[in-house]
Amino acid sequence: MKLLLLSDEESPYLWDYYQPGRLSEYDLMLSCGDLSASYLSFLVTMGRAPLLYVPGNHDVKYENAPPEGCDCIDGQLVTVKGLRILGLGGSIRYSSPVHQYTERQMARRIRRLRPALRRAGGLDILLAHSPAEGWGDDEDYAHQGFSCFLPLLDEFQPRYFIHGHVHASYGASRPRVLQRGPTTIINAYERFELEIPNEELPDLPPMRRRFWQRGPY
Repeated sequence: MKLLLLSDEESPYLWDYYQPGRLSEYDLMLSCGDLSASYLSFLVTMGRAPLLYVPGNHDVKYENAPPEGCDCIDGQLVTVKGLRILGLGGSIRYSSPVHQYTERQMARRIRRLRPALRRAGGLDILLAHSPAEGWGDDEDYAHQGFSCFLPLLDEFQPRYFIHGHVHASYGASRPRVLQRGPTTIINAYERFELEIPNEELPDLPPMRRRFWQRGPY
């Protein structure tokens, strides 16, 4: 299975200079936020794969004009193509109450989702806008990661933690991929390809898969 990961800056390769067929190889697209709604709608229209997203701290316009044809999974646990994906959008609160959270508020969101995570037997991908504290975040307050993400990663040990918020342009030496125990942490800035071998996809019990399935995926 091939995934296209997106965040923070529209890719000229996929939009301004798009050529037919460039999206045909992807089975799933995941957006970590701070991208224009028209861009995401374009990608899901031109591609053959579903597009799931969480909002970034700048996505205030999503409230009234969300990306058409895409699914917001903020605050939800969904199963798509055999992958259990938890969505947690937003950043640390530094200015606006929209898509920005204090550490306590984000910890409360996670606490409310724990029963669903246990019933589902865990998760495979954590899709967030913000990184975790100390793992791909930055020194300025607005780009600090959430410390409450760390116990979540330790308890459920997802295979991937995909985030945005910290632009690759903030530092040329900033790594795009980190490893924390069994979890591969990926900064999805602009675009990033992730390929998961089919033999590594989780084999969920049929009843559990039906319970968590969303839409026609």
